[in-house]
Amino acid sequence: MLRLAMTTDAETFERVRGPLADRGIAVDHVQAKERALRVSAGDDSAGEGPADEHSVDDDPADDADADGEFAGFDAGFVYPSRLMEGAVVDTRLSVPWVNDREAVLTSRNKAGVLAALDDAGLPTPRTTLVSNPVDEAVVAEAVEPFSYPVVVKPNSATRGVGVATATDLDSLLGVVDYLNLVHDYRATGDKSYLIQEFLPDARDYRAMVVDGAFVGAVERRLPADAVEEGRWKHNVHRGAEATGVDLPVRARELAERTAAVLGIDYLGVDLLEADGRLVVNETNARPTVDAAAKYEPDFYDRLAALIERTAARE
Repeated sequence: MLRLAMTTDAETFERVRGPLADRGIAVDHVQAKERALRVSAGDDSAGEGPADEHSVDDDPADDADADGEFAGFDAGFVYPSRLMEGAVVDTRLSVPWVNDREAVLTSRNKAGVLAALDDAGLPTPRTTLVSNPVDEAVVAEAVEPFSYPVVVKPNSATRGVGVATATDLDSLLGVVDYLNLVHDYRATGDKSYLIQEFLPDARDYRAMVVDGAFVGAVERRLPADAVEEGRWKHNVHRGAEATGVDLPVRARELAERTAAVLGIDYLGVDLLEADGRLVVNETNARPTVDAAAKYEPDFYDRLAALIERTAARE
């Protein structure tokens, strides 16, 4: 039976274990964060040439115990979200990944994704990247082509963290001030942010693409009372509900073309539909798997085939 290492123990892990086991793939959790990870055994003979069989540890079983949790896997799914810890786990596992580090980095860069899609002729919202820090005059000039309100979002954040709307230049500069404070406080590698057109009352879809093919989608909606309160973010982690939907052909094809342009095998594609427009808003190379009923009947067959093909690359 093929063994798959999964570095998340949340919803996706619990949902995929049974269906993948039915297809000959055993899924086990490997903790990649909020723990201690052995980096080096501290071999005193390092640099002195090839070591003999007793030169690393007095008791070789100690190393087997230390790395036993990483042994015996055939593939990983998907590269850990924390890249520093991921480098250690990747080395310990020594397996090919469904969505490797490059895929995760590609998708995480919202501006890079939208630039690549726009260059390929795919529809996206009007967006400008601001490489912080900049003078207020640069922000004012960047927002000139837009109509208020505008969306302001950190370039690399997820789950709607830090995303806000601004109704005029003063409120935009106020949001930027807050972003500057966050960037100063936390040692974030990416201090850039996006100014993006706001699409009011847009329908929000998450389409899933596996190995180049559309395999299902959900529509994310806020409860009516939340909308009445003025909320507009459709993130499930912020209280939105995800309902399985049957997307039209043009939406399915747009999701597939997005995955093809980015070269990512397992991808969540966030689509917005408003006033007859359908645009790609973001992508996610670590998408949560929803209930099987919300996907196409062949979802797990395609996912299992992708995992098997990935493992065969080893």
